[in-house]
Amino acid sequence: MQPPDGTENGAGDPSAVSDASLIARWQRGDQGAAAALVARHAPALARFAASCGVRDQLEEVVQDTFVRAFGSLEGFRADSTLQTWLFTILRRLVLDRQRAEKRRRDDTELDERQAVQEYNALDTLVAEETALRVRAGVARLSPMQREVFTLRVTEGMAYSDIAQVLGSTEGACRVHYHNAVRSVRGFLDDA
Repeated sequence: MQPPDGTENGAGDPSAVSDASLIARWQRGDQGAAAALVARHAPALARFAASCGVRDQLEEVVQDTFVRAFGSLEGFRADSTLQTWLFTILRRLVLDRQRAEKRRRDDTELDERQAVQEYNALDTLVAEETALRVRAGVARLSPMQREVFTLRVTEGMAYSDIAQVLGSTEGACRVHYHNAVRSVRGFLDDA
């Protein structure tokens, strides 16, 4: 039997509260439950967004993901985990932003000074040579391989969940992951 606070172990530990319990509490008006969901899932969403190429407005994309999710929570069928659903929403937002950015770039030429100002500060933080080479190898992957690789390696997601996030099949995700690993290894061997 669960305690009234929705925790499985009764200790009040926020990490012990299931997503389903937090969703139910939020739907009853508990804003703290929404904050707990954000705190639980925002770091993984930010890592995935960064791996998809989001640099400047990372927090905004993650925040927009939660706004969209909370706005359509009634439509969440729980066919997948909340995390998988959030990753799917974030991916769609990122793709929409990339399309809009491409249209904007097509309309406006960037001069070299602007390109230099767009340099990613995260690149300066990665000091280890091996990490830089791995990043370079991952950057050479196709967008699908990169997304599968990131979700599998960084987030530890199962192939079935990755397939749901990316709108693909589990078998295709396995193939993309295998090819991504082979490609990154080949790049590291050549470097």
